[in-house]
Amino acid sequence: MNFPSKADSAFPSARDEARVANAPTTSPQTEHPAYRLAFQDDDFLLREELRPVRFQLELLKPELLLKEAGIKSTFVFYGSARIPAPDQVDALRATADTPERRRVVENLVRNARYYEEARKLAYLASCRPCSDGERELTVCSGGGPSIMEAANRGAHEAGAPTIGLNIVLEHEQLPNPYVTPGLSFQFHYFALRKMHFLMRAKAVAVFPGGFGTFDEMFELLTLVQTTKMAPIPILLFGKAFWERVVNFQALADEGVISPDDLQLFRFVETAEEAWEIVCAATSQGAYA
Repeated sequence: MNFPSKADSAFPSARDEARVANAPTTSPQTEHPAYRLAFQDDDFLLREELRPVRFQLELLKPELLLKEAGIKSTFVFYGSARIPAPDQVDALRATADTPERRRVVENLVRNARYYEEARKLAYLASCRPCSDGERELTVCSGGGPSIMEAANRGAHEAGAPTIGLNIVLEHEQLPNPYVTPGLSFQFHYFALRKMHFLMRAKAVAVFPGGFGTFDEMFELLTLVQTTKMAPIPILLFGKAFWERVVNFQALADEGVISPDDLQLFRFVETAEEAWEIVCAATSQGAYA
């Protein structure tokens, strides 16, 4: 998408017009909200009737900035916001003050190893030179803590740019410190955020997680199943976890999915195993 530069246009830029429009005014007419430029009027932009425009803006802003940053394709990481990093395990165990809480904490602690696997996989994916100013398999996460933080951290440690697609929530809404500031985006609409997760995705790693992870994973599987999206490597970390919480084989046995649909994803345990699959699927290892 190309827009004329100011030098190519016969008209003043919106920025210049806004500067003039914001000059001090004194009349009742110019001080009334109705007189504001539409694109500077927050009350107007936040009206119910403007939802389609807000949809368009949330789609367009990240798209333009990612393109300007040379991000050609992404490696998306989904996973829990609650699994602790290994150095947080002791502090988490200290919160286990009841038998029920101890059981839950130990389950979280058992999955803490996936923080390091996400970090290592992101590092492997990020240790590649930029080709012709375009970056392939740029690590992209939801921008939050835990598995998301591990993914952005691995890319950051490799010296590569890394994307965070945050969303406004009551909890866990702040970006983790490893997201590249110019590639840290905030969304209001889940639908637009999920579109941006997959618009450039060439591989997706799914780590143990809850409702949000399930939502993102099953939408991805549905898009590939229905051929709305081309097949890509979909890597489910932790076979024991996934087979415990989702009986994929039962879905096929019940006839509600095809047996072939079980081939849409692969179970993996380590970063090295996952990276080998990605390399084999993307130009015979061209990204290694």
